Amino acid sequence: MLKTVLFISLFGILGYFPSLLAKDESKYNVVFVAIDDLNDWVGVFGGNPQTQTPNFDNFAKEGSIVFEKAFSPATVCGPSRSALLTGKYSHNTGVYGNDTNLRHAPKTQDVATISQWFSQQGYHALSAGKIFHKHSNKQSDKGDQGQWAFDEWTDPTAKEHKGKWGKIRHELKKGTEVHIQPSPGEKAVAYNAKALKWGEMAVTPEETKDFITCQWAVDQLTRDFDSKPFFMAVGISKPHLPWFVPSRFYDQFPLEDIVLPKINEGDLEDIIDSKGKAAAKKHPWWNWIERENMHKEAVQAYLASVAYVDYCLGALFEGINNSKYADNTIVVIWGDHGWHLGEKFKYGKATSWIESCRVPLLIKVPGVTENGLVKTKGLVNLIDLYPTLSDICGLPINPENEGKSFKDLIHNPKMEWNFPTVITTNEGQSTVFDPQYQYIRSTRFNKTVLELYNYEKDPLEWNNLANNAEFKEVIARLDPYLPKKYEPKLPKK
Repeated sequence: MLKTVLFISLFGILGYFPSLLAKDESKYNVVFVAIDDLNDWVGVFGGNPQTQTPNFDNFAKEGSIVFEKAFSPATVCGPSRSALLTGKYSHNTGVYGNDTNLRHAPKTQDVATISQWFSQQGYHALSAGKIFHKHSNKQSDKGDQGQWAFDEWTDPTAKEHKGKWGKIRHELKKGTEVHIQPSPGEKAVAYNAKALKWGEMAVTPEETKDFITCQWAVDQLTRDFDSKPFFMAVGISKPHLPWFVPSRFYDQFPLEDIVLPKINEGDLEDIIDSKGKAAAKKHPWWNWIERENMHKEAVQAYLASVAYVDYCLGALFEGINNSKYADNTIVVIWGDHGWHLGEKFKYGKATSWIESCRVPLLIKVPGVTENGLVKTKGLVNLIDLYPTLSDICGLPINPENEGKSFKDLIHNPKMEWNFPTVITTNEGQSTVFDPQYQYIRSTRFNKTVLELYNYEKDPLEWNNLANNAEFKEVIARLDPYLPKKYEPKLPKK
C-alpha cells in the first residue's frame, strides 16, 4: 500500500512540474562542422601569416581546444569522409577514391555512420551542406549526398530556401574568371583541368551557398527537437575549387602583398624508388600555374576563399552563442584534409606529405574546455572523432570503430598523447606520424618508395631521411604501424 502511495505522489509531482519530464539537460548536443579542402591557413594554426580568420581565432579563444597535430585518415574528400563517418580506415574497406560510394562497399554498407549511431542512441540527427562526398543516384536528381544517414536532411540550394545561389553561382564579374588549362598535347583528364579556376563573384556573401547553410543551422537552434538532444552536421563547401567567392574577400588580399610559400628547387631529388629512379615529379597544376606566372593569383584566391569561410562561420558561431543551447552544445570544426599551395611543387591534395595530411581541428565542450587560447600537441586523427564524441556524450562506443577516443586529452590538453596515427593515401600507400617523424611507405606500381621526415625540425619536408642509415631504427619502429594488407580497391559504381 505504501509503495502505491509513493508512486502516485511522485507522478503527481511530475505532473505539476512538467520540466522534470524533459530530457536530461546535461546531455550534450553536437554541432559538427565539416570544411572542404581547408589546410592550416587559419590564424591560430599558423600555416600562413597572411590569412585573415577573425571568427576562427575568436572561437579558438572562447572555450575551445586547438589541435596542432590533427591528421586526416585519407587525403581525398570521399575516402576521408567515409573513414571519419564510419569509423573505419580506407585500407580496411577498399574506399580509396571519390568514385567509391561507401554504401556500395561490402565492409561499410551496413556500418552505422556517426549520425546514425547518435540517432540510434536517442538523438535527432539533421544535416545540411556537404558532409558525405556526393555520388550519382538514379533514384534522385540530388544524387546520394548521405540523406539516408540523417533523420532530417536539407538541401541549402533548394528553391524553398532563401538566397539566389542556384541562379548566381556562375555570374562572375566580367573579366575576373581565371581558368588555367594545359598546353596543347598535355594530358589533362587525370588532373581535372576544368576544376582549376577561380574568380570574384558579383554577389553578397549572404546570397551564397555556404552562408545559407550556416544560416539554416542558426535557424534550427530555435527548435525543441521533441525534447531530444540533437546531432547537427553542417557542411561548408569552400575553400574547395573553383575558388569563386564574393569580391570583398579578394579585396582583402592585394596581389602585390601576396607572399608565396617557400620552394626548394631540389626538393624532389631525394625521393627515389627501389630501382633508383626518381619517384616524384612536379604536379601538372603547378607546371601550368608556373607557365602562366600566376602563383600569386592562386594563393590570393585560396586566401580569399578561406576568408569567405571564416565570414560564414562567424554567423554560425554568433547563432550558437545566442541560442538556448549555448551552454550544453559541443561544437566541432574540422577540415577533411589539407591542400598544397605550391609546397613540394604541388597544387591540390591526395599526397602523403604533411600539407595534405594535417588538418585544422577545434573542439569546444561547455564546462570542460577553458577560455583563452588553449592548444594541444596530442596526436589525433579525424577517425577518432566518432568514438570521442560518443564517449563525451555518454554513449556506448560503436565496436566497429577503429579510432581511439581522446576524451581524456580534451579534459587535459597538456597531457602526453603520442599514439602514432596512420593516413592512407591509396591502395598500397600510407603514412604514419609520431610526435617527431613522418614515415611514408608506398608499394604501388611494382615499386617501393620510402620517405622519412623529421617534420618538427623540417616542417616543409625538404630532407628525405629514409636512405640515411642513421635513421634505420626510426623506420623499424614506425613501419609496423602501417597496414600489413590493403582491402582491394572497389570497382567504380
